[in-house]
Amino acid sequence: MVALLALVLVTAVWGVTFVQVKDAVAGYPVFPFLALRFAIASVALAPPAAARLRKLGRDGVVAAAIAGGLLAAGYALQTLGLQRTSVSGAGFVTGMYVVLTPLLAFAFFRVRVAGAAWGGVVVASAGLAMLAGIHGGSPTGDLLVLGGAAVYALQIVLMERYAPRYDALAFTLAEMLVAFVVLGLAALPRLTVPHGWTVWGALLVTGVFASALAFLVQTWAQRRTSATRTALLFALEPVWAAIFGFALAGDRLGALGWGGCAVIMGGIALAEPAAADALVRVLRRARPA
Repeated sequence: MVALLALVLVTAVWGVTFVQVKDAVAGYPVFPFLALRFAIASVALAPPAAARLRKLGRDGVVAAAIAGGLLAAGYALQTLGLQRTSVSGAGFVTGMYVVLTPLLAFAFFRVRVAGAAWGGVVVASAGLAMLAGIHGGSPTGDLLVLGGAAVYALQIVLMERYAPRYDALAFTLAEMLVAFVVLGLAALPRLTVPHGWTVWGALLVTGVFASALAFLVQTWAQRRTSATRTALLFALEPVWAAIFGFALAGDRLGALGWGGCAVIMGGIALAEPAAADALVRVLRRARPA
């Protein structure tokens, strides 16, 4: 029960950060914001994790570098899209990673894709079509967020395969550091000291709580609950984003927009068992006999 509650809190934190990040990047460039976010996450993890980095070895460093690079790409696409679309729409499109995960597990590891996953793709794609072009959003923004969701799905597949082999604290710190370096290089031309509580508040919440602590809580909780329950709870992220978008950002998507969100959620619910099953089978293949 404690593990499940912890995961619900993680999804709530991720949901409210959609509002904070959208407000922050309205007045501060995207890549500097993301670079500082992962710098803060790295600093938060360094005290307990720095001494453990040697435990990763060469293979662990390479795996963390790949995961960190994907994380950087996913957040860049998502945040650039969030600039151009609504908080609620971005949250539901991000939730597409649940639909995309089994497809990528098939593409990279030949894990069989259940019929429910294909059905989820069709249903969720219909929801995306309904969201496209609604007031307060744009097809370009939604497509950028969808690209971020695809990268997140690939990162989830790789993490399920490789993360159990390495020390969680060391791996997460290395992942955060790589994301910081990649985003820092992209941020250099526009890097300035941020001003105002809107930006600094978003940096602290996303860096400490939504990045460093959230990934550690996920690792801790998944040792105490099943992959299926974890995937089900992660589907709450777009719901929280919609709630906070309505309450804090004034999102008013209209009947077609909210209908699209509901259809996407239906596709996620349809595909979720297949996603959890695919992740379990990827993980089993990765374990030594």
